[in-house]
Amino acid sequence: MPNRWKPNVTAAAVIERDGHFLLIEEDTADGLRLNNPAGHLDPGESPVQACVREVLEETGYDFVPEALVGVYMNRFIRTRTGDDITYMRFTFCGKAGAHHDWRSLDDGIVRAVWMTLDEIKSTANRHRSPFVVSNIEDYLSGKRFPLEMVHTHQSVYSAP
Repeated sequence: MPNRWKPNVTAAAVIERDGHFLLIEEDTADGLRLNNPAGHLDPGESPVQACVREVLEETGYDFVPEALVGVYMNRFIRTRTGDDITYMRFTFCGKAGAHHDWRSLDDGIVRAVWMTLDEIKSTANRHRSPFVVSNIEDYLSGKRFPLEMVHTHQSVYSAP
């Protein structure tokens, strides 16, 4: 098959504290956007490990994943290039740990911000992902699956 379709795999976090959810504000080609802390898997890591790493890199918080909220897919056309991209997002929920405010955040990340669901919904025109609200609503509705549902074979961690 010369043109095999491969979705981009990402991991995202839903983190709640006192009725507020941790989001990031980032500078994108389409302007400032809000998103759950999220990012692509790096070689040699599981989706859970990617999520822990991305939360730290984008927010400065340690993240302790507790459950899988769900797996989500969406299709996106890049505004600048017209590239047709499909994302498969593994969304985990858990607790924020220590905040390392001395850490520099990833390139493009303007800030980490705690917002209520109503505040998040009122900024829907600025969401980077169509799943920002639905991930939080699924979490609030009690959707939780054991982390063990996401299997990562040992071969991922070492060269064949």
